[in-house]
Amino acid sequence: MLNEEQKERLQHIMSRMTLAQKIGQMTMAERMWATPDDVREHGLGSILSGGGSAPGENTAADWVEMNDAYWQACMEAEGGVGVPILFAVDAVHGHNNLKGATIFPHNLGLGAADDPELVAKIAELTALEILATGLDWNFAPTLAVVKDVRWGRTYESFGSDPKRAAIYGEAYVKACQAQGVLACVKHWVGDGETHHGIDQGDTRLDYETLESTHMTPYYPALKAGVHSVMVSFNSWNGDKCHGHRFLISEVLKEKLGFSGIVVSDWNGIDYLSEDYNVAIRESVNAGLDLFMVPENWRLFLSGLMEQVEQGHVSESRIDDAVSRILAVKIKMGLLDKPKPSSRLGTDSIEPGCAAHRNVAREAVRKSLVLLKNEQRVLPIQESQRILVAGKNANNLGHQCGGWTVSWQGEPDGRNIEGTSLWQAVSSRVSQAELSADLGGSDADPAKHDVAIVAIGETPYAEGLGDIRIDDEGLIQTGSMIRGLMKPLEPYGHSLALSDLHPEDLACIKCIRKAGVPVIAVLMSGRPLVIEQELDESQAFVVAWLPGSEGDGVADLLFGDFPFTAKLPLPWPSGEGINSHRSVFEAGFGSDLTVSTVDSAVEKKYKLS
Repeated sequence: MLNEEQKERLQHIMSRMTLAQKIGQMTMAERMWATPDDVREHGLGSILSGGGSAPGENTAADWVEMNDAYWQACMEAEGGVGVPILFAVDAVHGHNNLKGATIFPHNLGLGAADDPELVAKIAELTALEILATGLDWNFAPTLAVVKDVRWGRTYESFGSDPKRAAIYGEAYVKACQAQGVLACVKHWVGDGETHHGIDQGDTRLDYETLESTHMTPYYPALKAGVHSVMVSFNSWNGDKCHGHRFLISEVLKEKLGFSGIVVSDWNGIDYLSEDYNVAIRESVNAGLDLFMVPENWRLFLSGLMEQVEQGHVSESRIDDAVSRILAVKIKMGLLDKPKPSSRLGTDSIEPGCAAHRNVAREAVRKSLVLLKNEQRVLPIQESQRILVAGKNANNLGHQCGGWTVSWQGEPDGRNIEGTSLWQAVSSRVSQAELSADLGGSDADPAKHDVAIVAIGETPYAEGLGDIRIDDEGLIQTGSMIRGLMKPLEPYGHSLALSDLHPEDLACIKCIRKAGVPVIAVLMSGRPLVIEQELDESQAFVVAWLPGSEGDGVADLLFGDFPFTAKLPLPWPSGEGINSHRSVFEAGFGSDLTVSTVDSAVEKKYKLS
């Protein structure tokens, strides 16, 4: 809440603003489609950098210089109101758009770590690296509760338990906003349980289940004073959330008392109607305050003006939205801050510094789950002769996954700074060898005592990572990704790793056939059916998407620290995701470790 002095300041600014300036405050454009001159001319209130959108050579100095130009444009905007922009970025596992930033494990791995204090520390360090680039707003954390791992955004979630998401969300919001960076909880609401796990699909639940599973994670974050909530692409029982007055105005704003900014997702209003002006009308009247219209911001400005002039949107609704936006800017102290290059932090914080990377390494150590350790092949002794193989063994892009430097991630990892698993192993063991073809054809028991095989998925983000199958086969529906209304090729037709990436099983079998024991390390954005790979390996470690610090994986493989993580969601069996059976059962607050899985599995894989 604003104090009396802040309320007076808000009313003074509002009294000086024209309708066009108010609509400008409600508009968020992407930096590639809106220059500082555009901000100056149209009074835009917010700018964002989408995944992979970066200025210059993508250094911290480049970001600060860019934001200085936008800030100056605000000071010179038409009408002389002088309200600075909010500049937003999706820093979902570190300040991941920035080259050289610390890349932490994706959220699913943090869910396995079950450590709210660690999540708070990661939020703090991410905020500091954001401040070093002169930005103000982080579109994080994601509070989705995943119920179907076919969903291509599974790794952005903390897992399948609402309690964990609630505890983590509160910790993240408090730590992020304590540093002066806006947090944004997303996506409101139900995105983790769409039918068949289709991104942007339909969540078919009664209200009581929607509330108990998907709304409750937001409550502690709202109570902690989070300044923004992003609305979800998905529908609820056939109605798009971006136009859902009941969910936005009646529940979030009125029932839950949220007084901050409700922001749309990327072109999220487009799918309400083929008539763009109707889409604008429905979304504004539903309760959206700030509109992420990256390239179409000019159409939005003119369209909303037309809707007000025609009486379809009231000026009081406009005033409510703008008051919320300005109130957040005032509470942040944004109106009193100097230009970004003169702010504290832009010249004193080094993104990707050793201290930050050490925390990321700790997060990796705490997130790894041991599924199998037959004949106690782990821990590895540094005196052993080690072969390192698998397509993910020496590839930072695969290790970090999507939302790393670019939206879909970096397949070759060349623009990511960090330590691959191979680099981590070779730095501590003189008798380590990287398989020449990564496929393990050079495995030789006369030369190698054990092999580390890094397997799993390759980078993807959002719907491009969907695995679209149902009981009757492949779903042929398209997916609306980033404004592209067209059918997309599915990422895969099966949850089985042996179907998605047969090269992984082939590598393991090749090394086993040669007579070398295999320690498999799965780098993946979700659980997959891995029974064949599990059977063929002496040890099996789930590393999730660990980020830039491969040393954290090596720390556990060599026994410097114990495995302590727990599965953050159930693991599917070969019978399929729709089966009631799973190889490994998990739940928040359980005591699940490798010694407490189903007794038959424990006996088979000698886990205890």
